[in-house]
Amino acid sequence: MKTRLVIIAILLLMLTVLLSRNDERITDTLLGAINPIKQSYKNFTQNLEDKSHSYIFQKESIEKLSRENRILRKRLLEQMHYIEEVKNIYKVLPELSRLPVSAIAIVETISYVKLNSFSQVILTKPKGLRENKLYGMIQNNVVAGIARVRSNQLYGYLTSDEKCRFSVFIGDKKAPGIAIGQETNEMMIKFIPKWHNIQIGDKVYTSGLDDIFFADIPVGVVIKVEIQSSYTVAYIKIYSDIFHPKTFFLITDARETLAEGFDSNKTNITCPEPETSSQNDDNSTDITISISDINQTTPMVSSIPSRIDQTQEDLI
Repeated sequence: MKTRLVIIAILLLMLTVLLSRNDERITDTLLGAINPIKQSYKNFTQNLEDKSHSYIFQKESIEKLSRENRILRKRLLEQMHYIEEVKNIYKVLPELSRLPVSAIAIVETISYVKLNSFSQVILTKPKGLRENKLYGMIQNNVVAGIARVRSNQLYGYLTSDEKCRFSVFIGDKKAPGIAIGQETNEMMIKFIPKWHNIQIGDKVYTSGLDDIFFADIPVGVVIKVEIQSSYTVAYIKIYSDIFHPKTFFLITDARETLAEGFDSNKTNITCPEPETSSQNDDNSTDITISISDINQTTPMVSSIPSRIDQTQEDLI
């Protein structure tokens, strides 16, 4: 052990002596041996630094791209939902031509009220609806249910819900009754006068007397009849599809009639006296009657609006 220390001390002494001398050959030899080591060390440290910067840059890029990806996915879902809503609206627009446009609004289902119940839905709410007033819903030209605004939210009660109640007529004799939601594909009609002969297969339509629906909208067909103490009760199979509650027509004013808002001053059709009268050879008389053109200043009334806005104000 002592011998090793002596040898090391001698070598260090010799190295000190050599370095202290200004001999270029010795300096060049030492630099030639030391410089490759220094260069390797510098390259090693530079590679570590480059890799650390690259890792940090990649991490920042990944985080940035992840945020952008989440935003784009959110926008994609919104666009897909919007396209689906547009498809639903365009699908039902041909049915709108059969209804008075000024008393109709288009509503979409947002969600079910309860996950375990398919009879109540939350709907988009047009402007101008009154609190706790009952509004009729139509889907595929048949009764789909009723709606009511509660706590500034529009709730829809489909024909399978017991809260869905409205006035109906049954059969060709128009027997009156009140339809009440009962089961998935059935409704019960109560308070039918006993003197009406209700038969299985009779068709049921809305009466239009309850300020909820227009008259003569199909509801269903009678499948069972019971005679109770004071009234007849009928059970009907409904036409509506409660399992696909997507788009509905909401009746905002069921009182709409042909005479509603009629103004005779806007009608200007005149029929003047005959202009000419001539005798033919067979003693018959030809009378030529000319009817003046309709006043061009009278506005034309169309059943289809130029624009359908889900949240437009009611126009009476």
